[in-house]
Amino acid sequence: MRILLWHVHGSWTTAFVQGPHTYVVPVTPDRGPDGLGRARTFDWPDSVVEIPSERLREQDVDLVVLQRPHELALVDRWLGRRPPLVYLEHNAPDGDVPRTRHPAADVPGVTLVHVTHFNRLMWDAGPAPTTVVEHGVVDPGRLWTGELPRAAVVVNEPVRRGRTVGADLLPVFARAAPLDVFGMKTEGLADHLGIPADRCRSHELVQRELHTAMARRRLYLHPVRWTSLGLSLLEAMHLGMPVVALATTEATEAVPPGAGVVSNRVDVLTQAVRDFLADPPHARAVGEAARAAALARYGLTRFLDDWERLLKEVAR
Repeated sequence: MRILLWHVHGSWTTAFVQGPHTYVVPVTPDRGPDGLGRARTFDWPDSVVEIPSERLREQDVDLVVLQRPHELALVDRWLGRRPPLVYLEHNAPDGDVPRTRHPAADVPGVTLVHVTHFNRLMWDAGPAPTTVVEHGVVDPGRLWTGELPRAAVVVNEPVRRGRTVGADLLPVFARAAPLDVFGMKTEGLADHLGIPADRCRSHELVQRELHTAMARRRLYLHPVRWTSLGLSLLEAMHLGMPVVALATTEATEAVPPGAGVVSNRVDVLTQAVRDFLADPPHARAVGEAARAAALARYGLTRFLDDWERLLKEVAR
């Protein structure tokens, strides 16, 4: 099968393209948001092929995976026809959540796929056929050493996104443990939040360096209030890291008892951070449970099998 999709979410796409198909990604001269082409910081197989947008009409495409509302117009303009369509929704809804209508709800012939059951519950999908394919992660291996008594946090653009990603909570957590914040546009975060420089450091690393750096930290902290389900949380669990997370969105499903501490009480979370920092053997044991849980629920084989069943059904 030849599947057209846009390079939107690098981590998710890295798992998806491990399947048995040919994956066509549009490329534009400026490699802008609608034409990034192949990833440069993720390892993708040769089955992912870049096709200039002006040549898409020449391609045999069996199915399209949409991920943003405007991509349907790009399909009409660049492809000139509508093969079977899947709309993959990565995000939880914003705004008036109980009444948030999904952009694909009223598009004929689209199958809507959510990455978490929480998202499916919160979006109004109208009459659209809807299902869930939970995340899968390419296993980076058990890399955790925990040698650095610091907490790893992964979040992009924390200054701009603020309370949504829990940036306002970082000063509280920084008093419990020094933080290493990884992600795009994290520079100047400590100054912005008034955290002493030695208690909050910013890092921008490519994906292949990120996992090793995370795994040297004693624990993973997930302060995000409102998100679908941060793949960095699942990656940290795969690495064998103990995790501390807010009990929001899908986190309570992703982190079972014994695999970390999940709560909406900041005092409980900060104490958990202190406990992991002070007791490396405890951190190791919880991290091992986190890895086992992540492999069982978010392993790549299950993910690809679920997608294969869905793609065959939609393409019929």
